[in-house]
Amino acid sequence: MSRTITSNDRKKDTREKIELGGLIVKAGLRYEKRALLLGGLIDLGRRLQADAGERSRLMEIGAEAFGNDRD
Repeated sequence: MSRTITSNDRKKDTREKIELGGLIVKAGLRYEKRALLLGGLIDLGRRLQADAGERSRLMEIGAEAFGNDRD
């Protein structure tokens, strides 16, 4: 039973990582260095904590990008 839970957790974790990698590709950052991507994400996290308006602004940009998938 615990082996099944571990396997399911592992599959869920793998799927999440694949989806997150897809976001990097969709943003046009596929060929950037990992250190740059991590630095950008850390900076983003800090800005989101400091400015609630930034979250709304970026959500609109992201929602628009996902909406363009249908084109």
